[in-house]
Amino acid sequence: MKLFVVAGEASGDKLGAALMAAMKEMAPGVEFVGIGGPAMQAEGLDSLFAMEELSVMGLAEVLPRYRALKRRIAQTAQAVIDTAPDALITVDSPDFCLRVARIVKAARPAQKTVHYVAPSVWAWRPGRAVKMAEVIDHVLALLPFEPPYMTAAGMSCDFVGHPVVAEPRATEAEAIAFRETYMIGPDQPLALCLPGSRMSEVKRLGARFDEALMQLRDRDPGLRVVVPTVRGVAKLVRDMAARWPVAPIVVEEAGDKRAAFAAADLALAASGTVSLELAANRTPMVIGYDASFLSWHILSRMLRIDTVTLVNLVSETRAVPEFLGPACRSGPMAAALLDLLEDPEKRAAQMAAMELTMQRLGAGGAPPGQRAAQSVLTFLNR
Repeated sequence: MKLFVVAGEASGDKLGAALMAAMKEMAPGVEFVGIGGPAMQAEGLDSLFAMEELSVMGLAEVLPRYRALKRRIAQTAQAVIDTAPDALITVDSPDFCLRVARIVKAARPAQKTVHYVAPSVWAWRPGRAVKMAEVIDHVLALLPFEPPYMTAAGMSCDFVGHPVVAEPRATEAEAIAFRETYMIGPDQPLALCLPGSRMSEVKRLGARFDEALMQLRDRDPGLRVVVPTVRGVAKLVRDMAARWPVAPIVVEEAGDKRAAFAAADLALAASGTVSLELAANRTPMVIGYDASFLSWHILSRMLRIDTVTLVNLVSETRAVPEFLGPACRSGPMAAALLDLLEDPEKRAAQMAAMELTMQRLGAGGAPPGQRAAQSVLTFLNR
């Protein structure tokens, strides 16, 4: 069996690597070709070119590289056509991957195609599923409510679980050690500040999040704040944090970040999958997010749901307070954080929602990579 696997960014590289590892166990002798990062290469993929060439987001970044990306789309599609694999498996990065699939399907209509990570058509632009069905046969979904949207558009689809359920978490001993390292007492409240992983997010949300936490500190002077960050924005975060009236603890290493998530009592976070990481650690949270006036005006008109927080959506509750667009202000966010510290009922409601979310995302079952591999094999053997 030969599979052509394409991933275009770090999150897709992890998903692809877990799928490849499970495929090697379930289908000995399977061969992989395609595009991937270090995780997929560690599983035996000889990448056609560096995956980082595809890891661009936003109009300002894409436009200067449009011609180069277009060449890479054509090159990848031709490689699939020449390889004639048992399946083309594309992982997330729909702007690149689905263009590749379209060219391949035009040349080889019988080529079987699988896309890993369903588009969020339940939130906005539902027509994307119908368009995707023109070139994709089977979908691997991360969220339990997504398959009906895919099958309604004409694709087969399996829920395979979200990778957050398989990610390592810090132990209680590691959480205690983290507090001791930074001289945070066992009864001192510890808050996480998570203003995003992109430059634009950190610049837009950082000051507001700090102001909200300062208001919380006015009520409880013992409050300590940790800002977990990632390499791409670490310098910006450290420079920004140095200007805050009370300097937070900034951590970048993966082990420190896991320990901080486990040690924290609550979090103020930008909207995104980080809400699931917090839920996995049972860290109560408040969500805030804003964009430029024009972007928010367009997005708010397109949204088809009343909450964007995945914990709320998966648990079918509204336990996590969120402050989006014009509502993303320090005062209301500080009040919601205070409620989580002082109101046992609101804290308990979030704990229950987080527990239910993890159950529904596949915690305690087979790892998502194994479920994804089994779904691919079942699809190919149909």
